[in-house]
Amino acid sequence: MARIGVDVGGTNTDLVLETEAGVFYHKVPTTLKNQSIGVVEGVQRICEMAGIATSEVDTIVHGTTTATNITIEHNGSDCGMITSEGFRDILHIGRHKRPHNFSLHFDVPWQSQPLVKRRNRIAVSERIMPPTGEIETPLDEQAVRDACALFRKRGIDSVVIGFMFAFLNDAHERRAREIVLQEMPDAYVTLSSEVANVMREYERFSTAAMNSYVGPKTAFYLRDLESRLRQAGVESRLRIIQSNGGVSTVEACARRPVRILMSGPAGGVIGGASEGEMAGTGNIITVDIGGTSADISTIPAHQIKIMNPRDTFVSGHPVLTPMIDLVTIGAGGGSVAHIDEAGGFNVGPRSAGSEPGPACYGRGGTEPTVTDAQIVLGRLDPDMALGGDLSLNPDLARKAVEEKIAKPLGLSVTEAALGIIRIINSNMALAIRSNSVARGVDPREFSIMPFGGAGPLHGVALAEAVSARDVIVPVAPGITAAVGLLKTDLQYEHTEAVIIELGSADPTALKRINVAIAELREKVAQELDGDGIARAAQSIEVVAECRYHGQGFELRATMPEGEVTPDNIATIADSFHDQHQLDYGYSYREAPVELITLRAIGTAAARRIEIPTIEGTDGSSPDRALMFVRPTTFDNGQTLETPRYDRSKLLSGDVVPGPAILIQHNATTLVPPGYVAETLAHGNTRIRLAGQDQ
Repeated sequence: MARIGVDVGGTNTDLVLETEAGVFYHKVPTTLKNQSIGVVEGVQRICEMAGIATSEVDTIVHGTTTATNITIEHNGSDCGMITSEGFRDILHIGRHKRPHNFSLHFDVPWQSQPLVKRRNRIAVSERIMPPTGEIETPLDEQAVRDACALFRKRGIDSVVIGFMFAFLNDAHERRAREIVLQEMPDAYVTLSSEVANVMREYERFSTAAMNSYVGPKTAFYLRDLESRLRQAGVESRLRIIQSNGGVSTVEACARRPVRILMSGPAGGVIGGASEGEMAGTGNIITVDIGGTSADISTIPAHQIKIMNPRDTFVSGHPVLTPMIDLVTIGAGGGSVAHIDEAGGFNVGPRSAGSEPGPACYGRGGTEPTVTDAQIVLGRLDPDMALGGDLSLNPDLARKAVEEKIAKPLGLSVTEAALGIIRIINSNMALAIRSNSVARGVDPREFSIMPFGGAGPLHGVALAEAVSARDVIVPVAPGITAAVGLLKTDLQYEHTEAVIIELGSADPTALKRINVAIAELREKVAQELDGDGIARAAQSIEVVAECRYHGQGFELRATMPEGEVTPDNIATIADSFHDQHQLDYGYSYREAPVELITLRAIGTAAARRIEIPTIEGTDGSSPDRALMFVRPTTFDNGQTLETPRYDRSKLLSGDVVPGPAILIQHNATTLVPPGYVAETLAHGNTRIRLAGQDQ
């Protein structure tokens, strides 16, 4: 059966279709007013290209930036919050952290852009007591009803319920939800104990608030997309990739959209890791450069990293949900170059997107972008964009760079365009270092993997900037994130707060641990059941999140097989010591270890897309793929007559010397002078210094 991966970016929507006849790629402009329109059109078009009916598509896996864009644009739902008396201002106070310790002009996002306005945070009488979770003060149900009346008056239909110590006993939160739905039947309700059932009230409340903030719009988008696909005759299952790299159902993601805040970038990291395996390279730094942003992730030894929960912030707000470890900056083909009020030359983070898009699109945009600079430098051929499907106007690109940058700064148009490229490359190189060097990773041992529509134009420059080993360009760079969607498994996670000192655990504590494990396993299994996965095909792992007594944050430790007993409980602490040694370089083997949270991770393997190998070279010249020769300006200011090659006609083993440009429908690859591009077995490309060992 056919499967489609669809990744929606800020500028383009990328699609990959796997059928028995082969693999097909396509790219369409993103419809920003309603992304689902572009998705449906893209699905219909790629099916036509493959010569199949839409009814033959079995599964669509979708990566979306809908929830992410809501947080960036600050246009989420107006939320109301019901919380414990005395704790109304937890969301405002946070952790008393200054985002920038030595700046006098810093912004505090959770105060300047609150997820729930203070006047909409209503405190009610109730109290759950630690450490047992017993009820000391019953829930004031009338106060909850009064809060609902206020919310109705203010037109609020998204409600957060967060009570102190609800992670020990969620009875009050569940009862409050029942009341809210009685008073406001159509309300979107989030319980803190359901989205982040862990200690730390600020982070738990923030996660719940984020869920309700992005929830209504995200749920509408997902359900609208599903409906439009049905209307278009697409009866396939729709699955959504989550921030942790697993896929889930529309309904599960509509209930908990915090799980998909990093949905879009996750597919790119997975696709990049897979491309590294095909190239026989385990150490990869992925750089996914689209029209709006660049997403950077370091993958050592084929291992995709998950961020520590203390680092999972979205638009300045802590969100306790597993996310692939990556850095996102506002750097893409549509990033706007501008001169600020102080006369500084900047590029990004603002993007022209796809509407109106770069000046060269001819859709009314007048500001110069990175794409316009590439055209001015001759690195993008206006008549070859998207294989000629997208016509670009070089005169408009040159005019924008000249009027907005070159003349104000007293530069030539070429110098201004080179400046735009150098600034955006510098911004991305800094982000790469923050995700590698700053964490003890040596980029000299890694390959840069640039993808996204704009990525391969920047790959070599970024590798030079961080001293990376070489550059590996994926088979379909502009579609790599979509390909990654067809290389991931179903995945669900649930947590339970179980605070116990492992060294002094008595039979009652052991029973509590084992009961929690059983309940977590059943919760995860039920979600996989709902996705039609047989129990025999389900894989459920339980991990312990532990810390030294009094430590600020936890690390994951492995659990023993079967039940936890007096004989094997020490293995949890030993695993924690080992992980602490690995992460921090030291451990305290004699210090007491606390179990804080149990986390169950349920997965079910999905069929992975298989990229076919290509024909090997017969020893003939790669000139068989030569298209034409045009002048191109490189980073050193040299303008050279540069051949263009049709990348699809290069064979495995072909070596193309720079300067050269490799053209394909979804991306353009720049090979500067002094470098060579070797085509690998699957059609991917390794770019290295001429004479460098392979």
